[in-house]
Amino acid sequence: MAMFDEDAVRPAEYRRFERPLPEWFRGAGLGIFVHWGPYSVPAWAEPTGELGAVSREEWYTHNPYAEWYANTIRIEGSPARAHHEAAHGGAPYDDFLDQWRAEDFDPDEVLAVVAATGARYFIPTTKHHDGVTLWDAPGTEGRNTVARGPRRDLIGAFADATRRAGLRFGVYYSGGLDWHFSDLPPIDHDGAPAPDDLPYAEYAHDHLVDLVERYRPDILWGDIRWPDAGIAPGPKSLAHAFDVFYDAAQDGVVNDRWGESHWDFRTSEYVHGTAVEVGEAWENTRGIGLSFGHNRNEASEHLLSADDAVRLLVDVVSRGGNLLLNIGLDAAGRIPDLQRQTLDGIAAWTARHGHAVFNARPVDRFAPSDGPWLRWTRSGDAVHAVVDARGPIRLPDPAGLLDEKTAQITGTPVSATRVGDAILVETTEAEGPVAISFRVRT
Repeated sequence: MAMFDEDAVRPAEYRRFERPLPEWFRGAGLGIFVHWGPYSVPAWAEPTGELGAVSREEWYTHNPYAEWYANTIRIEGSPARAHHEAAHGGAPYDDFLDQWRAEDFDPDEVLAVVAATGARYFIPTTKHHDGVTLWDAPGTEGRNTVARGPRRDLIGAFADATRRAGLRFGVYYSGGLDWHFSDLPPIDHDGAPAPDDLPYAEYAHDHLVDLVERYRPDILWGDIRWPDAGIAPGPKSLAHAFDVFYDAAQDGVVNDRWGESHWDFRTSEYVHGTAVEVGEAWENTRGIGLSFGHNRNEASEHLLSADDAVRLLVDVVSRGGNLLLNIGLDAAGRIPDLQRQTLDGIAAWTARHGHAVFNARPVDRFAPSDGPWLRWTRSGDAVHAVVDARGPIRLPDPAGLLDEKTAQITGTPVSATRVGDAILVETTEAEGPVAISFRVRT
């Protein structure tokens, strides 16, 4: 994922006409990301902390992102470098591409787990910063998963399974970095070298166009930015790639990490870049753990529990955004057990309370609280109080907007009594957040 300059949007010569945000994206609530690549073979990083909560001086040398392994092992004195020497003898990174077999990968099985959460869209990485493409991308000269490693078009497999599962399909592409193509020094706290020349800009453009023409994605999710040489309008510019995408996907959307002035939605990452979490078109993304790629060093204390993930989802939706929650498949192609537990927990919750987050919007007149934890959403003429508490629950309603006689949980009426400027509700839910729904007085 991104770690530098992702919030810096440069002045652009190209600005696309204003497009309304498609309704499917506005009400999606939840998407699932997957990071999978040769880095899933070593699957190693230090679980130091969340992006935005760790200083830049520490971040690169003690990087918690396993998908940045190829960069971190090149930093002198990094623990990842010491680990790489001890565990892999300092082997070339591309050895992991050949060791990556994906022998247990069943895309329909992965998407069944994803779809059960209620997620409305799914986005796999097609090329991360290591430059390895998960399809036989033009110009890669065999450094892709069709020619090596899994020997399979993994993006095609994901695209087909996603649509069979009834979800929208998106593609992630790292336009701002390619450590193999550019042969630049590692990124550390002193700087962030990135390829900006014309050969790389044209190479990346051809990849984007090929992804659009082959897989017809609904989302283009860029990362880091775009090479400078590809900014000016022209036949192999980013502007041209966007035109190809919008012509193919009339209700498609692009994120804001292309380094351009155009985007359909903004993005934050963990607790970084949260200033963009305003309005109706934003998305917060993070891993279930502290890494996006699978990290064998992560234990349960580093991962969101199901309840943690549900609270995050509800909080994001209550403020007008979508949550893009990431899973990191292991090298064999399986969802790791701890991540699977979180996804299964989300699925169990949304099966009962999904009406409070899917096609739901914020409610201006009700205030959130952390004591007890309380968030508000609305859908149609219903208002949902999602609260993580038990027994008698006091829900503030100073304006008297809620009809206490209509209180229900998952369609079942519950006892609710108005007491002054609040409603007292009895709930017998065992654990986790619960969505209590009311009709608004007319």
